[in-house]
Formats: sequence, C-alpha cells, structure tokens
Amino acid sequence: MYESVDILTEGCKRGDRHFQKKFYERYYGFSLKIVFRYINHFEIAKDVVNDGFLKIFSKIYSFHFTGSVKVDNEKLMLGWIKRIMVNTAIDELRKSRVEPISLDYPDQVWANEKTVYDADQALMYKELVIEIKKLPPTYRLIFNLFVIDGYGHHEIASMLGISVGTSKSSLWKARAHLQKKLKSSYTKIHAD
Repeated sequence: MYESVDILTEGCKRGDRHFQKKFYERYYGFSLKIVFRYINHFEIAKDVVNDGFLKIFSKIYSFHFTGSVKVDNEKLMLGWIKRIMVNTAIDELRKSRVEPISLDYPDQVWANEKTVYDADQALMYKELVIEIKKLPPTYRLIFNLFVIDGYGHHEIASMLGISVGTSKSSLWKARAHLQKKLKSSYTKIHAD
C-alpha cells in the first residue's frame, strides 16, 4: 500500500518503525543521488545517506506542512530531505578531507524514476556526472550546490565558510573546465 507523505510523516513523528522503514525505502534513491554528487566513493555515499536519515528521523517532529491545499506536500518533503542530505554530505567532506575516487558507479546511481531518458540523453547525463566528479573537490562542491541544487552564492559562502567572490570564482572555473572537457568529447565523437 502506498501511503501519502502526510501519513508517512505522522507515523515517523510517532517513532513507528513501520513508517520509518517505508519512509526510508521511499526516499533512499532520491537521497543517494543527491549525496553521490558530492561524495565520490559509493560506499561512503551510502553511509552518508544513512547518517542523513538518522538526522531526518531525529528532527522530523519539527517538520510541518503548510496546510495550504495549493502546496504539494511531497515537494515540501523532498526539499527538506534534500537540504539535510546536502548538509550531511558537506559535513562528511569537511570531516574526511581525503576523498577516494571511484569511477565504477553502480547502475542505480544513474536511474531516474521520474524521467524517461532516451539512450543518448542517458549517455550524456552519465558523461556529464563523470566529468563533474573529476573536478577538483572545491569546484565540484560549488558547482553542485549552485547549478544542481540551486543555492545562491551567499548561501554557499555561508555554508562553506568562504567569501562570495570565492564561490563565484570557483563556479566560473568549474564551468570553464566542464565546457572544455565536453567540447573535447563532442569533437572526438563527431570526428569519428
């Protein structure tokens, strides 16, 4: 049975293990995709996701839906989960400093249950994510926060303890690096 996000949330607020399990299963894939953009090693990313869920379950009592009929409660929950997962990933990056690189990614990382990609789009997405993961850690972090997760430079600066100028500069360098790599790949593909 598919429970609404409201029912799942209320069950989790009561500490009901059944609802916590359903909540975890429902949002695990979404959370893993978010964390994996920040953490290169798949096993560490899975641990970070689990840490994020521990934070979610310990703070879920403070989460409230707006009560407005026009607001989609599922989107509100996804936004809240996303913020917790991003912050948990950033905490892990601060803590670990050394990040092993793994370019052999499990297929579940590429799956997107909301959108159906054709083969070319799926390949382009995969190549883009791999190129993003090759960026230097600071560039990758800022690129993900700004471009993918929609944070502003002031928010990024506050989250990472850097200046707004450093955030902007790092984003510019990340974009330039990606454009160069993707242009090179595009040229190779069309030359063959």
